Amino acid sequence: MAVASPCLLHHLHKSLLLKDPSFSRNLRFRPSLHFSSQPFRFTVRATSAVALEPDLSTQQNQTVETDLFSCPVCYEPLIRKGSPGLNLEAIYRSGFKCKKCNKSYSSKDVYLDLTITAGLRNYSEVKPFRTELFRSPFVSFVYERGWRQIFNLSGFPGPDEEFRMAQEFFKPAEGGILVDVSCGSGLFSRKFAKSGTYSGVIALDFSENMLRQCNDFIKQDESILPSNIALVRADVSRLPFSSGAIDAVHAAAALHCWSSPSNAVAEISRILRSGGVFVGSTFLRYTSSTPWIIRPFRERILQNYNYLTEEEIEDLCTSCGLTNYTKNVQQYFIIFSAQKP
Repeated sequence: MAVASPCLLHHLHKSLLLKDPSFSRNLRFRPSLHFSSQPFRFTVRATSAVALEPDLSTQQNQTVETDLFSCPVCYEPLIRKGSPGLNLEAIYRSGFKCKKCNKSYSSKDVYLDLTITAGLRNYSEVKPFRTELFRSPFVSFVYERGWRQIFNLSGFPGPDEEFRMAQEFFKPAEGGILVDVSCGSGLFSRKFAKSGTYSGVIALDFSENMLRQCNDFIKQDESILPSNIALVRADVSRLPFSSGAIDAVHAAAALHCWSSPSNAVAEISRILRSGGVFVGSTFLRYTSSTPWIIRPFRERILQNYNYLTEEEIEDLCTSCGLTNYTKNVQQYFIIFSAQKP
C-alpha cells in the first residue's frame, strides 16, 4: 500500500464528511459477523497426526486436527477445537492452541488473531509509521474510497486489470489455497474468493481495522460466499502457516511498506508448496527509463519506504529460493511472479 500526504488525508476526510455526515461515527462502529449456513469442504495436506491436549478435548465430532495454521512462535501445527473448515463461521467459532508452547489463539471481532502478541496483557509494541498508518480507522475506510485510485498516477492499471494479470500468473495454483498477505480492506481477497478459482482464500493483514473493513465489504456483497474466505491477523515477517502448506501468495501494493522485505519474502517462500506461486505488485523506486538526474530526488523522497528497483526485486526473490521470475512494468508500477521449485 502507498501512503498519502497529510493534506490529501484532510481532503479525503472533508469530502467524506460532506457526502456522509455519519462518517466519523461509522469509523468507530464494530459490526457483528453474519455467517452463511452453506457448508464448505476443506482438505489439508496432512503430514502427521497431532495428539489433542486434554483441555482442548470436547465431543469427538467437534474436535479436528489441522496442519494449515501454525504457531507464529515455534511454527508447530496448531491443534484446533471447533467446527472444521476454512471459512468465516468455522474460523470464528474455533479455538487454536500450539501443542509445543501451549500458546492459545482465538478470534477477535471478525478475524483470527495469529500474531505473536495475540493475547498479551501487559506488553505492547509500536510498529514503524508505515505499518501503524494502515491500522488507522480513517485510512482503512478511505483505502477503497479514493486512496487506491491515486495509484493510477504511478502506472497502476486499476484493480480489475491488475487482478486479471495476477490470475494469469496464478494458473499453476488453481484449485489450491491462496493467501492474500497485506490484503488491506480485501480489495483483491474478495475478487479471488468470487472467482471460484481457489478452494480457499485467506485475507491476511496486520491491521485490525483493515480486516474489519474487509468484513464489512464481504457482508455488503451478496455474490461473495463467506464459506470460502477467512480473515486472519498476522505479521508478514512471521506467517502462521506450516512450511509448504500454501499454493499461492498474493501481495498487492505492499512490499514497499514491509519493515523487512527480505524477511517477508523468505517467509512467503517457506510456506509455499513446491510449484506454489508468489505474485506481488509494488511501486518502483525508479525504472531503467528514469533520467539519472531525477533518480536521486526519488530516492530522497521515498527514503522512508522500501521502494525497490526491478533488479532488486528479482534478486530478492532469487535469494529466497524462488525461480521462474517474470514481471510486467508500466511507469513506476511492477507486477511480478516467482515460483517455489
